[in-house]
Amino acid sequence: MADSSKISHDSILKMKKEFSTKWKGSKRPGKRRKYAALAPLHIKKRFVRINLSKELRKKYGKRNLGVRKSDKVKIMTGEFRKKEGKVTNVLLKKGKITVEGIQRKKRDGSKIDVKMDPSNVQIIELDMNDKNREKMLKNKPLEKVFKENKKETNIKQKENRQADAKMPSASVADLEKK
Repeated sequence: MADSSKISHDSILKMKKEFSTKWKGSKRPGKRRKYAALAPLHIKKRFVRINLSKELRKKYGKRNLGVRKSDKVKIMTGEFRKKEGKVTNVLLKKGKITVEGIQRKKRDGSKIDVKMDPSNVQIIELDMNDKNREKMLKNKPLEKVFKENKKETNIKQKENRQADAKMPSASVADLEKK
């Protein structure tokens, strides 16, 4: 009997260590941390997405983007708040980034790069050397395209109404004379 309980216990432990694609969410922070820690790299890539500055949001119609090496970022919170620099390294496995010029002194006097959480920084300038990134930024979501088209048609309709209102209306007598 002891052997069967040992087998089931081992299989449960093994099952818990694997990443689950079926997991939707939980209130429990431990489960969230476990999901992030066990996630494969193609999913961890989503965890290093960074907010864009207001100018870039207007320009590209997106709120955030995956960070890349040599993007210029501004630190929004923490000890190094309001400092800017280029991204020197993106650590997908840890879900962290390092920024040029942001270093901390160790006890022995040497300096090391500070690993920052992507949620604490904002992209202020994009590195556009990658053609795939340019294509991705040119493609706007369909909803935004529809909204823009709707705004343009509404503006044209208003202009047409204003132009019609300004034109003198021809009376029935004037039309009969012609």
